[in-house]
Amino acid sequence: MSQAEVHKRMMPNDVLLEEVSSLLAAGNDVTLLTKGNSMLPFIRGGIDSVRLRKLSEVACGDIVLAQIVPGHYVLHRVIRAENGVLTLMGDGNVRGTESCRTEDVAGTAVAVVRPDGSERAPGRGRVWKALRPLRRYLLAAYRRLFKRNVQIL
Repeated sequence: MSQAEVHKRMMPNDVLLEEVSSLLAAGNDVTLLTKGNSMLPFIRGGIDSVRLRKLSEVACGDIVLAQIVPGHYVLHRVIRAENGVLTLMGDGNVRGTESCRTEDVAGTAVAVVRPDGSERAPGRGRVWKALRPLRRYLLAAYRRLFKRNVQIL
């Protein structure tokens, strides 16, 4: 099948992410187009993809695809890890966290893939974490600038 013949197929996230989780558990890397704004400004939903891999350990600062309740997954950063329990928060969120167990992590982002195919390491988010008190203002400025740039293009 040529590139021109590829068709997009919509499927519910719970079905798609269960399959992604199975592929990762089997040792495959999976590249997934992201949705939403919860990981702004580092991962842009609907624009950037992430390459995920099942790693043997998860640490603070990792961006993980985790099942937080049966059938509901998030791609968020680990902000705390204690006794096998992870606290997750999206970089684009100013409050609100999720919790899961280490074994609920389907995969860890090993690369952020831009639309042109270039890849970059996801980073640990240390500076962004330190800027949490200013995050609301930084994100507002980013969203205004990004919207303006999109309208110009």
